[in-house]
Amino acid sequence: MTEHPNSLTPEPLSTHLARGDLMAAQCPSRAVLKHMTSRWGVLILIALETSTYRFSALRRRVGGVSERMLAQTLQALEDDGMVHRHAFDVVPPHVEYSLTPLGREAAEKVRILADWIETSMPRIAKVWQEKQDKQSF
Repeated sequence: MTEHPNSLTPEPLSTHLARGDLMAAQCPSRAVLKHMTSRWGVLILIALETSTYRFSALRRRVGGVSERMLAQTLQALEDDGMVHRHAFDVVPPHVEYSLTPLGREAAEKVRILADWIETSMPRIAKVWQEKQDKQSF
């Protein structure tokens, strides 16, 4: 039995193992964390939160992402069950990307972090400036 962090009641090992442990080096949830919280993963999840996109439109929406990184990130998010890829049986090929229900939950969480970063930028920029000013002396 392991002790649950928010309780004095021990947690059964099977429950602990089923939940996962991000702090453990070999925990498979770390791969999901890496995919979702990478720069491109966060931006793709946020973009897809409000709309379905074709590849080229998504690339334009997420400024600065290369075709290769967009394709890799979409594939990883699809493999994790966050993104649905719908390939239409037409010529030329037509593929659309959208969030799965699981992906919508994830997008909501990373959007909260992104919103905090955006609203905190004046304070962050002030810290950067203070550090730069100290280095100038």
